[in-house]
Amino acid sequence: QVQLVESGGGLVQAGGSLRLSCAASGRTFSSYTMAWFRQVAGKEREFVAAIQWGYETRYAHFVEGRFSISRDNAKNMVFLQMNSLIPEDTAVYFCASRPYMITMTADDYDYWGQGTQVTVSS
Repeated sequence: QVQLVESGGGLVQAGGSLRLSCAASGRTFSSYTMAWFRQVAGKEREFVAAIQWGYETRYAHFVEGRFSISRDNAKNMVFLQMNSLIPEDTAVYFCASRPYMITMTADDYDYWGQGTQVTVSS
């Protein structure tokens, strides 16, 4: 079992930066793929970025070059550095995990955090 707790969301002006953190519990964290998804009310949850246990990464096209995902297996943490934020990035951001390889489909992930709100003002 893996429990995930996100933090770091908030209000930021367009062009600014935020760093999201996700603290994970569980002995097998290092063998899990960790991902970030986001969701706007009334819309489906969408993939943002993921990092595999071997540090392979994947990004949604709309965040490439602006967001960076990383992990610290010693601390059971995963991070999402978000730069050059735009109002369209406004959403609730969720941390998720699965024990296998990276996928971009929310239904493939077994564990989810409660989410953290990110609001980007214009």
